[in-house]
Amino acid sequence: MAAGRARRLLGSLWIALLLGQPDPAGAAARSGSQSFLTGSLVRTFTPFHFLVEPTDVLSVRGASVIMNCSAYCETSPKIEWKKDGTFLNLVSDDRRQLLPDGSLLINSVVHSKHNKPDEGYYQCVATVESLGTIVSRTAKLTVAGLPRFASQPESSSVYKGNSAILNCEVNVDLAPFVRWEQDRQPVFLDDRVFKLPSGALIISNATDTDGGLYRCIIESGGTPKYSDEAELKILPDPEVPQKLRFAKQPSSLTKVTGQSAVFPCVAVGFPTPYIRWTRNEEELITEGSERFVLLPGGSLEIGDIAAEDAGTYTCLAENGNDTIEAQAELSIQVPPEFLKQPANIYAHESMDIVFECEVTGKPTPTVKWVKNGDMVIPSDYFKIVKEHNLQVLGLVKSDEGFYQCIAENDVGNAQAGAQLIILDLAPAPTGPLPSAPRDVVATLVSTRFIRLTWRTPVSDPQGDNLTYSIFYTKEGINRERVENTSHPGETQVTIQNLMPETVYVFRVVAQNKHGPGESSAPLKVATQPEVQLPGPAPNIRAYAGSPTSVTVSWETPLSGNGEIQNYKLYYMEKGQDTEQDVDVAGLSYTINGLKKYTEYSFRVVAYNKHGPGVSTQDVVVRTLSDVPSAPPQNLTLEVRNSKSIMLHWQPPPAGTHSGHITGYKIRYRKVSRKSDVTESIGGTQLFQLIEGLERGTEYSFRVAALTVNGTGPATDWVSAETFESDLDETRVPEVPSSLHVRPLVTSIVVSWTPPENQNIVVRGYAIGYGIGSPHAQTIKVDYKQRYYTIENLDPSSHYVITLKAFNNVGEGIPLYESAVTRPHSVPDPSPMMPPVGVQASILSHDTIRITWADNSLPKNQKITDARYYTVRWKTNIPANTKYKTANATTLSYLVTGLKPNTLYEFSVMVTKGRRSSTWSMTAHGTTFELVPTSPPKDVTVVSKEGKPRTIIVNWQPPSEANGKITGYIIYYSTDVNAEIHDWVIEPVVGNRLTHQIQELTLDTPYYFKIQARNSKGMGPMSEAVQFRTPKASGSAGKGGRPLDMGPDYKPPLGGSNSPHGSPTSPLDSNMLLVIIVSVGVITIVIVVIVAVFCTRRTTSHQKKKRAACKSVNGSHKYKGNSKDVKPPDLWIHHERLELKPIDKSPDPNPIMTDTPIPRNSQDITPVDNSMDSNIHQRRNSYRGHESEDSMSTLAGRRGMRPKMMMPFDSQPPQPVISAHPIHSLDNPHHHFHSGSLASPTRSYLHHQVSPWPIGTSISHSDRANSTESVRNTPSTDTMPASSAQPCAEHQDPEGSAGSYLAAAPEEDAAQTLPTAHVRPSHPLKSFAVPAVPPAGPAYDPALPSTPLLTHQAPNHPVHSVKTASIGTLGRSRPPMPVVVPSAPDVQETTRMLEDSENNYEPDELTKEMAHLEGLMKDLNAITTA
Repeated sequence: MAAGRARRLLGSLWIALLLGQPDPAGAAARSGSQSFLTGSLVRTFTPFHFLVEPTDVLSVRGASVIMNCSAYCETSPKIEWKKDGTFLNLVSDDRRQLLPDGSLLINSVVHSKHNKPDEGYYQCVATVESLGTIVSRTAKLTVAGLPRFASQPESSSVYKGNSAILNCEVNVDLAPFVRWEQDRQPVFLDDRVFKLPSGALIISNATDTDGGLYRCIIESGGTPKYSDEAELKILPDPEVPQKLRFAKQPSSLTKVTGQSAVFPCVAVGFPTPYIRWTRNEEELITEGSERFVLLPGGSLEIGDIAAEDAGTYTCLAENGNDTIEAQAELSIQVPPEFLKQPANIYAHESMDIVFECEVTGKPTPTVKWVKNGDMVIPSDYFKIVKEHNLQVLGLVKSDEGFYQCIAENDVGNAQAGAQLIILDLAPAPTGPLPSAPRDVVATLVSTRFIRLTWRTPVSDPQGDNLTYSIFYTKEGINRERVENTSHPGETQVTIQNLMPETVYVFRVVAQNKHGPGESSAPLKVATQPEVQLPGPAPNIRAYAGSPTSVTVSWETPLSGNGEIQNYKLYYMEKGQDTEQDVDVAGLSYTINGLKKYTEYSFRVVAYNKHGPGVSTQDVVVRTLSDVPSAPPQNLTLEVRNSKSIMLHWQPPPAGTHSGHITGYKIRYRKVSRKSDVTESIGGTQLFQLIEGLERGTEYSFRVAALTVNGTGPATDWVSAETFESDLDETRVPEVPSSLHVRPLVTSIVVSWTPPENQNIVVRGYAIGYGIGSPHAQTIKVDYKQRYYTIENLDPSSHYVITLKAFNNVGEGIPLYESAVTRPHSVPDPSPMMPPVGVQASILSHDTIRITWADNSLPKNQKITDARYYTVRWKTNIPANTKYKTANATTLSYLVTGLKPNTLYEFSVMVTKGRRSSTWSMTAHGTTFELVPTSPPKDVTVVSKEGKPRTIIVNWQPPSEANGKITGYIIYYSTDVNAEIHDWVIEPVVGNRLTHQIQELTLDTPYYFKIQARNSKGMGPMSEAVQFRTPKASGSAGKGGRPLDMGPDYKPPLGGSNSPHGSPTSPLDSNMLLVIIVSVGVITIVIVVIVAVFCTRRTTSHQKKKRAACKSVNGSHKYKGNSKDVKPPDLWIHHERLELKPIDKSPDPNPIMTDTPIPRNSQDITPVDNSMDSNIHQRRNSYRGHESEDSMSTLAGRRGMRPKMMMPFDSQPPQPVISAHPIHSLDNPHHHFHSGSLASPTRSYLHHQVSPWPIGTSISHSDRANSTESVRNTPSTDTMPASSAQPCAEHQDPEGSAGSYLAAAPEEDAAQTLPTAHVRPSHPLKSFAVPAVPPAGPAYDPALPSTPLLTHQAPNHPVHSVKTASIGTLGRSRPPMPVVVPSAPDVQETTRMLEDSENNYEPDELTKEMAHLEGLMKDLNAITTA
């Protein structure tokens, strides 16, 4: 059943891809799209919602109540009712019945002290069969209680014109049923007489008719209940003013938005008071306002309350004589409101979905989810995420229905719903489906995730276009979840968010374009157990035991996961960022030594043998207050007159208050009578006027701060003496007795003395000044001040200054003075000579020493004064770099902390006192290089299009190269955990950021690392990058066909060969040697015959051949001309076997080809005339592409000996070609080499190249970096590469002895590349070519081969190969072993002979023949020696 569900899901996924629909596994379709998937059996969302929902109702006993409800659906829904969460049985209920529209009618509400069957919470439930169920909001039915008075009216009297209030407090639910009577007659309410929501009656602007007996009545059904009667007397206006007081003050209210509120405020007194209101200390404008109404008597009514109405409301009553005020808070509550409602969702089985729900309200609402009327209980598959959203994991068909988000807080609730439709899938298109994936294993198992890998199905071993779905579930649970692979061909996936120590069942299903295939067998995997740490300690409590201690207690964690060893109690002062801790063995602890009246936070962590557990939440507590620990600060005394002294002070320093300061205690005494102390306690203000003192008497004062705990320490005694007589302030002060001015450059210092008459009060002095007039600006200073500095004046300017004393009566007579500011006469100091001879000495990669000389010093350059030098430096990369500076007191400075391999410029200046020099001439220095300190970045591996066995590695240089990157080393391996010396390495020159690696094994994961090097060494390796080579393609591509040895081929006598070409008998070896010698002789004869025939061709035929060559090569354009190419004279030294060219050439652009080296026998294409088309294809692949300059192979570095074609220029510049002995050709597999016939018109050689030593890269850039050297390489006879020969007046067949020709950016050397073939006979002095192994019964080219393993012939002698480099003027070549290939077979020779006959004429080639004949003789001597 599960497999069928998976198949349907995967079929829909495939249909979605075909039709461009969104992937259903990625995101479920929302409402608004009527058809989710064309491939699904489409169903539309059904409108199903409430038209009317029940609302809260207040009723009285015996009344009838209707709870409204109405729901809409195309199919008429069935309506039911719940009370307090339980369905009502309305069939047998005679008092409650269901109305036709779905509303609930309750007849004759029952309510008593012990029986309240009708009061409670009601909810309407609507159901449509086969569709689902929805529930309404809950509505509260409140039944007014039995009539009861909390307080009753009391007799009172009120002055005429004032307001009267008569209390009658009842329960809130009874307040609407209260009415009043005066003298047993109903009181009619109007603007002057109104009832408060609490039931109290307010009568404003009382008149004589308002007097009488009042009572309130509760009429809530049944017998009315009467209160006691109270008499209200109206008094006439009093003769004298009456004190203002509140008869009713406003009280704080909490209201819900949309309701109305009344703040009562009744003030009485004479004259009659006037009342106004403020909100948050701002005047509240009630005139013309629709929502704020000032009721008669002064009460405030607020209608349609909004959230912004919250705040502090103040009632101010004033009557001209007095002002009083009273405050009340208005708090606003907001019912839940939806900011985002759930949306309808289409989905398939096994998918994960999320219903979104966002709500707001005050208090913050709680959210619960209901599915088809039933509460959703959170579980592993139903989760509440992001506070309010519902996530359903691994859908099953039964999850379909209606989901509702219900939000609720103290003042209301609301619901919003959405429908979930789980689609059935239509049958998938017909076609072959994949079989089950193979070998599903868990390669990585953790506590909360598992990584699965598998192999492709048998039905599709390549699997490039297969995608996979992984179905998983807990063991024993039928709810499956699905995870899809991210891209086609991927055969691993990581399943996240699992539970620890839980068994899961996994299965994998592959799908192709026709749909999902078979499911793999279930795989059970158990996640790892999680370390069992303690949970949080519950019920942590903290309380302050004293001003300096706090006791914290807690309980044992519910999930201790073993024995609790101890607890750690952390605490921190609020506002600080450093936490302290203490180890505790028990369940409580008292921390002492805390600061007084300071908030601290506490938390507890339990420890078991595994370590610390989960911390508790922080609990905050404030230590108790205490008396202040320090006296007030800065106590000053100011004698006001003969009887009073003003005291000013500042609070005690912060942190010493030890509580909230409630006031200050002032103690004072006469200095002459220290025992007579008077105390005065003031408020929190920081000043106090002490009056009633004696004249001319000295008093001492001290001040102490108060808290609720008592009095803190007092200040020291401070004394002051009252005046003998009071000063006169009935007239202005007299003129100051003197005025002096002292001009400076931009300021004038003014000083003065007070007026001579000291009996007139002076409050301060006014200073006026200006250029030519004293009235431009005026400054006032304190009466104690005797001087002032006028700032910001102009130099050399004439200012007039006036000084006047003033008091509260006015300003006295002015005193004038004038002054002229000084000119700018101070010359600027002359600059110093800058330092000279600045030099930068490089000490290391980050340090440079700067030295200089100072011409202003004596000859011995000894510094004797206080001068100092400033060194500045910067680098120009990036261009906006700022200077850095440092000071020095000697003639040198060591600059450190520089970047490696960076050019810096330095300059120096000298400073002495106020004099400075300009900056010196700059000195430059480049820090030394350092090994790279970061690996190459952005390493990526991609497969080459059309060549599944070739990959391209790309990277970026290291961020911290610390020098010029001279090269990179690519490490790769199939085992990421292998030792690094077991990885295969590929060197690449430093100016390249891409590299190709050929002939990798198909469908194999490889791991790649890259390391950069500079002149200082190797940097760190990059992280390993994994790449899996593609599956093998169905067509027989390059290297993918078995060897075709032709119809005449027969296996060798005496047994079959191994794939490695091991000899089987001495007879076979002798036979092979005879055949090789014979073929060599025949080859030489044929070469001579070809040359003779070629001399008879005309130049016109040659031109035709060139045209034919160009047509064969397609769009390739070749540089140079064939007739410009002259062969080198080769002198063959038999003792050393060195080929030394006689000619020397200054040509700066020699051709140096790079060699792509094949990896295994699969690359050897059989010699077949039908392969001509592949010749051109491969030539296009390996020529003219600079991106392939650095191609190399893995197997080549492990011992293979592929071939290389080495073309030379017409005049090679000083090359040295070293030949070397290799082992004998007496090996059966050499007999099957398909040679190619070389044109006899060019003295060029094909060279067989031995594998490069590890660490050597074949690239253009390496030529400049390598030097002539001799290297030894183990020679292992393996399969040589077939190659595509260039067009050079002839076409070599596929599989010739040439090598791949990689492109060179300077010249295309492929225009004329003939080869000379010599049949060797001596085992040590021959130019040997390892030939193709026989394709006998023992060799199956279709067998898989890995490029990481080399094929070495057993029982075969291994000889060392000496290699030498081919040097050029201006660039050198990496070591290159050169081997002359063997002669071609007779069959191919004949064909090539005919080709030459048809294309060559003698005129052009006559000059070449002498060179060729000499060469033939020398080569013949070698083979017959």
